[in-house]
Amino acid sequence: MKTLEIKNLHVSVEGKEILKGIDLTIRENEIHALMGPNGNGKSTLLSAIMGHPKYTVTEGEILYDGKNLLEMTVDERSRAGLFLAMQYPQEIPGVTNSDFLRAAMNVRRERPVPLFTFIKEMEKTIEELQMKPDLAHRFLNEGFSGGEKKRNEIVQMKMLKPSLSMLDEIDSGLDVDALKIVADAVNKMHEETGMSLIVVSHYDRFYQLVVPQFAHILVNGVIVTEGGTELIDRINSEGYDWIYKEFGVVPEAEEEVKRPVISLGSCAVNRGNAAK
Repeated sequence: MKTLEIKNLHVSVEGKEILKGIDLTIRENEIHALMGPNGNGKSTLLSAIMGHPKYTVTEGEILYDGKNLLEMTVDERSRAGLFLAMQYPQEIPGVTNSDFLRAAMNVRRERPVPLFTFIKEMEKTIEELQMKPDLAHRFLNEGFSGGEKKRNEIVQMKMLKPSLSMLDEIDSGLDVDALKIVADAVNKMHEETGMSLIVVSHYDRFYQLVVPQFAHILVNGVIVTEGGTELIDRINSEGYDWIYKEFGVVPEAEEEVKRPVISLGSCAVNRGNAAK
């Protein structure tokens, strides 16, 4: 059973400490909601797990399947089964979706995926996400609407078949219909593969479609309380004021440290292999 174990994690950005001792365990087939006010470390945690170069781990451990992620490069973490659906997917002109995905899939295999197999699977996935049929031949996210970019992240997730997916506000920018399409695709993959999930969202509507078993509230870089869906319901109805009063915390910032445009490649293709 693949388990993500985070122990006493401290993370800094440009000398400023953002995460101040995170302990979190995600087991196979579990769905966890990560909630909290803006600017309190949610995206920082996901980026640190994935290995974003801007985020410096100053203390603590991140283990996955018993292996030390902090000793792995981004592409090694991806091949180990991690996937990050980005809050702000980057445009990559000149690289088609099909080339990008096939390269990412091939570095996970001993032999390249047969072209016909790849085409059939991608066509099926594009249809399932109700994207335009020419998606495979379009440059990665170039000219895409916000909603198209988010659905394209889920196309990548479906094709790469990670064992742990982190969804960073994947629901923002989606209309009601697209939200259900994305949620259905995520739920189907979770049910079929046992993929575990960390879901960041500010909206109860997404948590009603992709239902977590666990919820964690992150304020000022620490998890102040944990629970189940009842915690999500209370925050949806009362906001975070009761959290501040009950736990004696006040959010320090309105927005997180701005991250530079540094693409993880979303599925983290090893450049050397991708060029082959």
